Order: sequence, then C-alpha cells, then structure tokens
Amino acid sequence: MSNLDPENWDEYRQQAHALLDACIDRLASAREHPWQPLPEAVRASYALDGVARGEGALAQELAESVLPHGTGNTHPRFWGWVHGTGLASGVMAEMVAATMNANLGGRAHGAVEIERAVIDWTRQVMGFPEGSSGVFVTGTSQATVIALASARVAVMPEVRARGQGAVPLTAYAGAGAHNAARKAMELLGMGHDALRLIPEGPQGMDLHALAERIEADRDAGRQPFAVVGTAGSVDLGRFDDLNALADLAQAQGLWLHIDGAFGAWTRLAGAPWRALSDGIGRADSLACDFHKWMFVPYDCGLVLIRDEATHRAAFAARPAYLAAQSAGLGGGEPWFCDYGVDLSRGNRALKAWSAIRAHGADGLGAAITRCCMLAKAMGDGVSARAPMALMAPVVSNLCVFTADAGLSEAEQSALNTRIAQALQLAGVAVFSTTSVNGVTCLRAAITNHRTTAADIEAALQAVADER
Repeated sequence: MSNLDPENWDEYRQQAHALLDACIDRLASAREHPWQPLPEAVRASYALDGVARGEGALAQELAESVLPHGTGNTHPRFWGWVHGTGLASGVMAEMVAATMNANLGGRAHGAVEIERAVIDWTRQVMGFPEGSSGVFVTGTSQATVIALASARVAVMPEVRARGQGAVPLTAYAGAGAHNAARKAMELLGMGHDALRLIPEGPQGMDLHALAERIEADRDAGRQPFAVVGTAGSVDLGRFDDLNALADLAQAQGLWLHIDGAFGAWTRLAGAPWRALSDGIGRADSLACDFHKWMFVPYDCGLVLIRDEATHRAAFAARPAYLAAQSAGLGGGEPWFCDYGVDLSRGNRALKAWSAIRAHGADGLGAAITRCCMLAKAMGDGVSARAPMALMAPVVSNLCVFTADAGLSEAEQSALNTRIAQALQLAGVAVFSTTSVNGVTCLRAAITNHRTTAADIEAALQAVADER
C-alpha cells in the first residue's frame, strides 16, 4: 500500500517545472490575456468522475484547461469592481505556503511570526497604537463581522454567554457603505434594520444627520454601539471625513469601525491622495484587503483592533485539546484562533509579507499613486470627449462616467450597459457598472499596477467607438 506522494519524484519535478514556467509565462504576457467567456467544452471537462489520472496528466490539464480561464484581472485594462491584479512574488509565496502546509490557527512555528510581522507593519502604517491586535481573514466582509462582534462585546461583555438581551443595538453607516456591514449585522443576529444608513454628501456621511439619528435611537430606548466609516466607497470611491467622524464617535461613546478595503492603502500614496485617509489611526477597528490595492493574490484580508483585550474577549475559546503549553509546538501564545472564527487557517500573510519584502512601502505606494494619477487622467479624458461626462468627481482611483450625457436616463443606462458588455466580450477592457441618480454608468476602479496611460486612452476611444 503506497502513500499519496508521487511515485517518481524526478518526473514530478519536470512536470512541476513545466507548470511553473506556464504560470510565469502567463503573468509575463498578461497583456495578451483578457477575460474571455469559458468555452462549454472546457466547462464540461471540469466534471469529476473520481478516476485517478496521476500528477502528469494533472499538470497538463492545469496548464491547458484551468490556467487560461480566470477572471482576467491580471490584464492591464481590467478595471471592473475592485479586483486586485496579482504579483509575481505571490507565485513564489503560494508555492512555499503550499509546501509548508502550515495551519495558522496557532502553535509555535515560523508562519505565525510572519503573520505577526505583517500585522505590526500594517499597524504602524495605519497609525494604530502599539499593542493593537489583528488577524488575517478572507477579506473585508469577514473582517467586518469580527470588528462588529468585538464592538458588541465592548458594550455587552456577557453577550457570548447570555445573548444580546432585550435592549436593541443600533449601528450607523453611510448610505454608500459596502454591503459587508449589512451582512455583519445579520450574521451577528442584530438584523440589517438595526444598521441605520445615513445620507451622504461630497465629504461622505452627513455628520449632523448622524448625530440626530443617534439621539433619536437613544430616545426610543435603543443602544447605539458602533459607527462604520468608509475609506473609499466601492461605488464612487468616496471617503468619509475620518477625523470628524472619530470626534463624533468619541463624543457619543461609540465604537468607530473603518471599512478601508482598498482606500486604507492611500496611507502609502503621495500627495494629495494620502490625506484622504487622515484620521484612520483613530479608529477602534479597521478592515483592509491586501488582495485589492496592495496587489497580493487572493484571498488576503486583515482586521486591526485597537483594544486587544476586547478583541480576544469576543472570540477566545480554548478547550482542553487546545490548551496552551509552556514549551514545544503547543506554545507560541497568543494563538490566532482566539481572535477570529477560524481554527484552521491558511498562510495568507506570507503573500503580503513577500510583496512588502519585494517592493517595499515606497514601491507599493508609488504604484498606488500611479493608479490615482491614471484615474484622474481618465476623468480628464472623459471631460474632453463630450457627450461623455463624469457622473461623480474622481476622488482617488475610481472614475464613473456616462458615454452620452445627452440621452435620457433610460437611454444612457441601456447604452452604458451595452458598451460594458461589448468591451468585455471583445477583450478590449473591463468596466463594471454602478448607478448614479438613476443612470447606470460605466465604472473603472483602477487597482491595476500594469495599467498605462496608453491603456486609458485606448479604452476611452473604444467607448467612443461603441457609442
């Protein structure tokens, strides 16, 4: 009876080297590989019958049938949604992570120290105090659950044992806040009706309206407990005034959580974009993604919590079989499983660590700054191409526009939707869409370190040609 290792390691080495070459070739030629629809024959070939074919056949299938059919987000004209674009360093990191096969739920080993190092580096970048805690997660959606669970423990220390109790809790966020806040409220049993959506203006949340809503909830016997600020809204790229929001949260005794999924990384950008996230270090918790504007391969999110004791109190639960040891592999306190929902955790932090090691804060920050400059150039290009028109100011790296402002709302929506689909299917560029004042608009979120000024010009010309 054999184990599941390759029968011939030399053959495996050759097959793996060939597959690695295919992966490197794919990244090196990313410009030649836009998104394309998945052929039905390839889709059918993915079905499993449970029959063994060996590593050699697997390597060939991975190279020929799997590798070519991703989202296309490595392409320099992929600007849909807020998709990160990947780094060559990530290929090396993922290879090492898979070989190590480490569980980062806890224990004493090198991978957990890598995670601690990245958390501490991020803490310093964001301006959180020494002693703050953090944990790597799938992304900002999971990070938001962890942050709001910690916020709830801060006002209801017995909630894990006794449940939420009779007094309903309420939280507050801008009308354009990411859906992650709503999901977190639902998953934590507070319900999305308890998330009060506050009107927004050019500077983000209307703080006067926020204060009035907090007062009204208190008068009605509810308990406000948290406010969710946004550093880079997913639809238009807006930033709340984080210093003003921190002042209000402090005065009201509320936990301040910041959704900084991509916008938090303006802390590494140059002027004037760095100032957009001023005040972010005053938050009680912060969610951010390395897999968006730090270009790290998916998935790689992080939550930071200012009060480590509260963070731990929200999640720590160590049965006898996970008891801490004073020495050996069972040591390594604190364990990351005490700061989130997962005991089995992959080695996400290694990808982030590798990106920082390879490019440094200056290199990554320069790429982020360049994305903002290109978004501004796209906005300028739109404004110079009437009847195209911007539908919102270009704040950082998002450009939202319509292909023909002279049409009715319904006609603009139909035209913009058709153009987005046509350019995607042709492999020219990927815009996504969003709605502004009843119009479905074209939307570019530039988190792509491969994008050039020539790509911006070519894509805008393609929009004009499709009009």
